[in-house]
Amino acid sequence: MIETFNQLDFLLKGFWMVAIPTSVIFLIQMVLTFMGSDASEGTHADFDGNLEGGDMPFQLFSFRNLLNFLLGFSWTGISFYNLISNQLLLLLIAIGVGGLFVYLFFLIIRALMKLSEDNTFNLTETVGKVADVYVPIPAQKGGVGKVIISIRGAIHELDAMTVSQRIPSNTKVKIVSIEDYVLFVEPL
Repeated sequence: MIETFNQLDFLLKGFWMVAIPTSVIFLIQMVLTFMGSDASEGTHADFDGNLEGGDMPFQLFSFRNLLNFLLGFSWTGISFYNLISNQLLLLLIAIGVGGLFVYLFFLIIRALMKLSEDNTFNLTETVGKVADVYVPIPAQKGGVGKVIISIRGAIHELDAMTVSQRIPSNTKVKIVSIEDYVLFVEPL
């Protein structure tokens, strides 16, 4: 086995020397992740490589991304070594696939992060927003109508009252306050 390895071309030997330890570390990390261990302790870089610039952190330079790159790079080099005779082209393709592995990991993490978003509706988010009257709001005190409002892409039908005149259906109103789960509105 060692004799066979020693007879390999320098580039192919390099691909194997990267692929074997990287794959072993990746498998250990995967097993620890599925067992519930946090296998990423101490694996983050000291600087932020945030690709989105938004609210989702993504460390571009992390140990896990290095593993993803090296997996794609090494196994592509091994797989295409006999098919691509130009070594420079082979290296460029291997680097491209390594980068693709990092990008795919980024997309997977981004999709998983969306699953953990808190989309709980909070009535206080409606204050200052514009709504449409759905059921007319009577002018007398205690008379309740209904408004429809869209918050974060979800449409809500909520009870509403006014302190001024009667507000008919299909009227735009501004929500000014909330009291006991009832919106107080004024016509625009």
